[in-house]
Amino acid sequence: MRFGPLARLLGLLCGLVSLAASAAAQSPPPVAPSPFDYYVMTLSWSPGFCDLGGEDKSPQQCAPGSGAGFVVHGLWPDNRRGPDPEDCSDRGVSFGELSGARGLYPSDGLARYEYRKHGTCTGLSPRDYFATVAYVRDNIVVPAMFRSVTQRQRASPRAIVQAFVDANANLRPVNIAVTCVRGQLTDVRICLTRDLRAFAVCPSVTGRTCRSDSISIAPLR
Repeated sequence: MRFGPLARLLGLLCGLVSLAASAAAQSPPPVAPSPFDYYVMTLSWSPGFCDLGGEDKSPQQCAPGSGAGFVVHGLWPDNRRGPDPEDCSDRGVSFGELSGARGLYPSDGLARYEYRKHGTCTGLSPRDYFATVAYVRDNIVVPAMFRSVTQRQRASPRAIVQAFVDANANLRPVNIAVTCVRGQLTDVRICLTRDLRAFAVCPSVTGRTCRSDSISIAPLR
């Protein structure tokens, strides 16, 4: 089948639009205008959350066959000294704004809660805040060891940190913490600069990393 000049021109234009859209999707979101020192991206290990009572809070996330591994719990503005900002405004999230959070969090309820408690303290609109969450999530590589956990495993927090360090360029142990509850992996916390250009040193976060020699990694559901 042959295409005329107009069809070829339309095809070229469509290709350029697709490339532009792809480039826009990868471009960094706006820098948060509110004063804080760094972000903390908290990735929850969904099977551990579910084992520790999360089924009542998020039954769909914890249903058999859900297959959820690391999921976004939140992106929090934190400070090196003094209290971390929380609940800076009672501004809510409209239905339209919430569309930008779908696929980021395990539930719409968590997305609304996280924006109200943490997102309002960045000074970003819900749309820009959720774009920031998506940008950070998409630029963090989850190590291969967590992509298909079919049986309960054990590992040291140090080994988990090292797995993330090995998988992410420029990430160092001073930028990441592993937390546990009752001997189970619950989440990984990674610190980033406000402009998202680098990982941040965050001793108040890494100082609270799990101290157990070995912790349980629950299998995917």
